[in-house]
Amino acid sequence: MERDLSDSWAQTESAQRRPNMSTNVWRKRLGSGRGRCSCSGSTQVIGHSSSPRPGVACARPSTSTKQVVVGKNARKFRYHHLRHVAKAEASEASREAGDAKATETTAGLGGTPVKRTSLLVVGATGTLGRQVVRRALDDGYEVRCLVRARENPADFLRDWGAIVVNGDLLKPETLPPALVGVHTVIDCATGRPEESVKKVDWEGKVALIQTCQAMKIQKYIFFSIFNCDKHTNVPLMNIKLSTEKFLEESGLDYTVIRLCGFMQAVISQYAVPILEEKSVYGTDDQTKVAYMDSTDVARLTLAALKQDDAGELKKRVLTFAGPQAFTIQQVIGLCERYAGADAKVTKVPMWWLSATRVLTSFFQWTVDVTDRMAFAEVLSSNESFVAPMEETYAELGVDPNQTTTLEMYLQDYYSKVLKRLKEVGAESRQGDYYL
Repeated sequence: MERDLSDSWAQTESAQRRPNMSTNVWRKRLGSGRGRCSCSGSTQVIGHSSSPRPGVACARPSTSTKQVVVGKNARKFRYHHLRHVAKAEASEASREAGDAKATETTAGLGGTPVKRTSLLVVGATGTLGRQVVRRALDDGYEVRCLVRARENPADFLRDWGAIVVNGDLLKPETLPPALVGVHTVIDCATGRPEESVKKVDWEGKVALIQTCQAMKIQKYIFFSIFNCDKHTNVPLMNIKLSTEKFLEESGLDYTVIRLCGFMQAVISQYAVPILEEKSVYGTDDQTKVAYMDSTDVARLTLAALKQDDAGELKKRVLTFAGPQAFTIQQVIGLCERYAGADAKVTKVPMWWLSATRVLTSFFQWTVDVTDRMAFAEVLSSNESFVAPMEETYAELGVDPNQTTTLEMYLQDYYSKVLKRLKEVGAESRQGDYYL
């Protein structure tokens, strides 16, 4: 049975891939009064009353039926098949061109061919990194993930279809093997709270970029911070700007994406504490942040990568921001509305929030005290972390109406959590609120 199926498949493949015959060959066959359709390979009824129209797939009469072309039907048959052959040949050429583009390669290290669809995502287990991995896989890319060796392996990345390789930015010797056969690097990495910002976000990134140079990586996408060029007194922002400049001078093709803030951080800082009836910190300062869902950041990043393949975004700096900017008090108000509960708000100055990392966690930033205090000066100035996105959406070919708003994000989160609490009949509001 297995052999029969295999033979049948081989015959089907052979029939589908049979090259179309030239017009002259068709004319000779048509002149003899018989023809063979290129789409089915079976003997056709010439001049049959149900002959298909030009551009429509041929009928399939029995191969034992043989008729002779006569009169007007012969001319109709010739016309149909000549049109059919021309259309089939054009379709085949288009398909082959598409296949060639999909598998197009460039020269990597030592001239080795590298597929354009091969990616390495650095920091693949983080808030943003995992969304980039999932989106890239959905878009048909071959995704490799660089993760540190740890007790709990990133099995979810493998389950999605990605290849996981161990490596560490703080150990440059572990990087080259991960980059073999890679066309594009998407750098989503950020240091852990207990780690030095300088070690990971500067020394580690420099080592990665230098390795990419040596390995002939074709593209490098780097995530930075909005307005980092205006606040070089903040250590992390200065490091991000310095990395941008180092990347610019590296000779690599790159795209820098500056971010304002993630919606995911709102969950841990406000949404969950309000459900748990715990106090949250508020402020009357008018500093606003245009939070963006990490899934939307990933979607726009892959759109930027495709535009970069077309040569539109080479060596560019883009800014991604959410549809609307919110103050902390407005964020708390949204959480109260969708949770159906009043928040216990403790009012504190903006500088205190920054010093205790309540705000800096929105950006997955450092716990370094000096860095937080310097950033507090920025936040206390009532500066808004927001940027216009109309031109960016147009340039990337992305519909802005598909971008998640903070209201939509919180409403969806609370509806899922409250539904779960109702299903389990929870008497207490304590539970697993991290969906």
